[in-house]
Amino acid sequence: MNKQAIVEAVAGKLGGTKAEAEEAVDTVVNSIIETLKKGGEVSIAGLGIFSVRQRKAREARNPRTGAAIQVPAMKVPKFRPAKGLKEAVK
Repeated sequence: MNKQAIVEAVAGKLGGTKAEAEEAVDTVVNSIIETLKKGGEVSIAGLGIFSVRQRKAREARNPRTGAAIQVPAMKVPKFRPAKGLKEAVK
């Protein structure tokens, strides 16, 4: 499933236009992104928790040459699925 399929599902459920549904989906996604950029956490009941995790700097290897390279510390998004989602996927 991709974004367009989600937009079509929302439009079908709400009975509105695809443009309105796309705006709604974009609003949800952008709200999650903005909250994560600020270092916050987004919890959606039944789905899970989106958060930001700090990854330490590390040394990695270039697979072609074997040369060591430094990977800087960075923030990465993290998702912890809710119990309901885990049970539904089983």
